[in-house]
Amino acid sequence: MHSTGGCRICRPHGDVLDLYAEAPDPKRPVVCFDESPTQLIGEVRQPIPAEPGQIERYDCEHKRNGTANLFVFLDAHRSWRKIKVTDSRAALDFAADFHFPQAERIRVVLDNLSTHIAGALYQAFPACEARRVLQRLEFHYVPKHASWLNMVEIEIGVLRGQCLDQRIDNRERLVAEIAAWERQRNASGARIKWMLTTQKARAKMRAYPNPDTATREAQLKES
Repeated sequence: MHSTGGCRICRPHGDVLDLYAEAPDPKRPVVCFDESPTQLIGEVRQPIPAEPGQIERYDCEHKRNGTANLFVFLDAHRSWRKIKVTDSRAALDFAADFHFPQAERIRVVLDNLSTHIAGALYQAFPACEARRVLQRLEFHYVPKHASWLNMVEIEIGVLRGQCLDQRIDNRERLVAEIAAWERQRNASGARIKWMLTTQKARAKMRAYPNPDTATREAQLKES
């Protein structure tokens, strides 16, 4: 893509958007990945169940039972997502879950978090196995300050609105609730309808001034 007119980040924009625009290819799937922490929240007082004419009532006071981390994988071209609940944000956890054994190449869309690197595989597997897995992976990083380009962020919002909008007080229940939501959403054929194309992104970026050019013009005026 063009790098003028404030479009310094257009190239990585276009890289990801071009992947989304491709036709589905089971041999080379596009998998969006991100992670999100979630709190485990318990009740201090027993809620009063709902009854005819009265919604459920619960005390606004609550008890914090720690946090869990969610690793979320989303196929950009078909109705498939996988959420793994972990206790920490670690390279080992990131490396553990790829569910495409028949794929020749897995294109992974992700951000630049320190654990989201090829070296994560070497922390999870022996060197020979890490090299074998890496031969099947192709990382596509979204630009800095543009994590919204990762389609999985929309899916995480859906997860929070449909499943995590309740108090869940322990890891076991969290795993069960997410697994039930995941099965239902996969079975329903739900997908993210992505609207932004490379062409639209290029047009939008041209509307913004290049920050380097603007700085130089300001310096010239001052001098």
